[in-house]
Amino acid sequence: MSTRKVKSPTCRYGVRLDDGRPDSSRTITDLDITVLAPTAEERLLSDVSRDDRHAHRSPHSRRERVLHLLQSHPQRRWSTHELAQHLGDITLGTMYRQLSRWSKDGHITKTGLGIYTAATPTPINSLA
Repeated sequence: MSTRKVKSPTCRYGVRLDDGRPDSSRTITDLDITVLAPTAEERLLSDVSRDDRHAHRSPHSRRERVLHLLQSHPQRRWSTHELAQHLGDITLGTMYRQLSRWSKDGHITKTGLGIYTAATPTPINSLA
């Protein structure tokens, strides 16, 4: 651990105020580490995700389950965390990646940061 020093005496910030940091470098000899227990919400998420990208599409695939859930509540805005909790077999990181990929592919709609809804059907314009 060391202090921050001004490199140039002509620096516009002037003299360093006493902010509690040491004036010279010090060696760290010990650390106190506190391990926090996961919250109730974090415990509901899986520790491991199964990779189903190359699995045959079935009504039980993760994507189909998410599509069914989103379509059953078309006006609801689902957070990534809520979807991962509902599925129960996926980590939050994997859920973020899959939802991002599915929204880029047009399967679902991303309405905000980590918020998803059912994809809105695109109107087909007929050329006459």
